[in-house]
Amino acid sequence: MLERKQLKGRTQVTFVLPEDTPGGPVSVVGDFNHWDPAAHPLTSRGDGSRAATVVLPAHGHHSFRYLAAGGHWFDDDQADAHDGANCRVHT
Repeated sequence: MLERKQLKGRTQVTFVLPEDTPGGPVSVVGDFNHWDPAAHPLTSRGDGSRAATVVLPAHGHHSFRYLAAGGHWFDDDQADAHDGANCRVHT
């Protein structure tokens, strides 16, 4: 799930997953962090979910995917779009 908050000239995007689906550590990776799995690991939130937040330029389009333990790549079914191999978020 994607949560957005509009800022002045930017958009704060929070990538949210259930706490245990999939189990183990998960990172959001994309063109906004040079596909670096260490850049945005998801962390637990008090509501039973886990999330990572990034601030991106407004009015842009970015590719991303999730990377779980064991090299398991997966998509966000609620992404704004899909471009074949990746999910897309529009800011």
